[in-house]
Amino acid sequence: MNDANSVVRLGGGIQIRCAENSDCEAALQSLHEKAAKFNFDHLLEVTTEHDGLEIRLSPSPVLLGRLPEIYNTLQLSEKLELNSQNKPVDLEKEIFLSMLLGPQVFEFSGYAEIESAIRIRRNIVEAARRTALAFHSSKIERPDDCWIYSEERGFTVLPGKSLMEALRKATQPEASGHRYAFSCYRATEYVILLAIAQEIATCNPALLLQLQQQWETRAIMSRQFHDVFLHEFGSLSEPLPAGYYVPGDRLWFRNPDERSADIAGYEGSWVFYLGNGLFSNFWERERPYTLASKCIEIYHWRHGACEDKAGVLQMDEARVEQCVRDTRRNPAEVERILGLMMRLRDPQGVYADGGCIDASREFPRCVCAGSADVILPGV
Repeated sequence: MNDANSVVRLGGGIQIRCAENSDCEAALQSLHEKAAKFNFDHLLEVTTEHDGLEIRLSPSPVLLGRLPEIYNTLQLSEKLELNSQNKPVDLEKEIFLSMLLGPQVFEFSGYAEIESAIRIRRNIVEAARRTALAFHSSKIERPDDCWIYSEERGFTVLPGKSLMEALRKATQPEASGHRYAFSCYRATEYVILLAIAQEIATCNPALLLQLQQQWETRAIMSRQFHDVFLHEFGSLSEPLPAGYYVPGDRLWFRNPDERSADIAGYEGSWVFYLGNGLFSNFWERERPYTLASKCIEIYHWRHGACEDKAGVLQMDEARVEQCVRDTRRNPAEVERILGLMMRLRDPQGVYADGGCIDASREFPRCVCAGSADVILPGV
């Protein structure tokens, strides 16, 4: 049996690599100012290594003492009395401290990249909260005043139309007056792309221009999007703890039921961690998931699977919702289901004893001018 809590414990935290000692001194000064601004000097420990060219940030005993268990950040906002849902500065605090608590090291080539990474994650959370889609397993739509589709190039932005505005219109009903239908996976790409574009508008305008030209020419999608824009940490051989998440993480909840996983759109669910123990819900954004509620919903997809008159397997969402309501009224059943679902997922193609918890999380690459590792495939 695979238990998501049985993981390899790795030394983590945040590491800054500097080219010169003067860069390291400047980074230390910036860290001191940030700690004073956030009032968390007592929550982190700072050390320098390799002749002063590397800075290592680690959680202090005070911070670790406030957590219910090591490497579990789901209650971090509550334990530190952060209002990360309503105060952007508290959301940034939660992002920084969650990174600090990681079982694997977050590496940066300078202090500016840390600030940029925090802002991008904040942008992701804020955009994910606003994102609302119309569910359809096969239909794909975009606002036709700024997008055009071809099989060869995918959905591209019309010349002269702002990429950021096109992304907002596709994902945020307030920007367009309409909910568009496309997959949650593609929606996560748009949210990430928007968050990156917002940040590089200030820190790397040249990259923003390249991004605009790229999406006017050919969309970057799926595995290529992952390779170009994201880092992935954690693996099936060294899985992340089931309770460790950083606001702005993209992650996948797998459907461990083989039969219902054959239904288009129900193989699993791509979401963002929003902080404060909540995960995005693109279909009902006003009702974000907890880890428990997401696990319970995916568990009951097996009970919603049914054949239509043509013998094609479909999902009865009303049946799923009823099963979820019934389960919530039965604490013993909740405990049983969570015991099954909050296990590390099985490998692709395997349906055995695994649950729905993925081994890894994904987050954007560095984007600052001079240290960006986003390399576009060419326009």
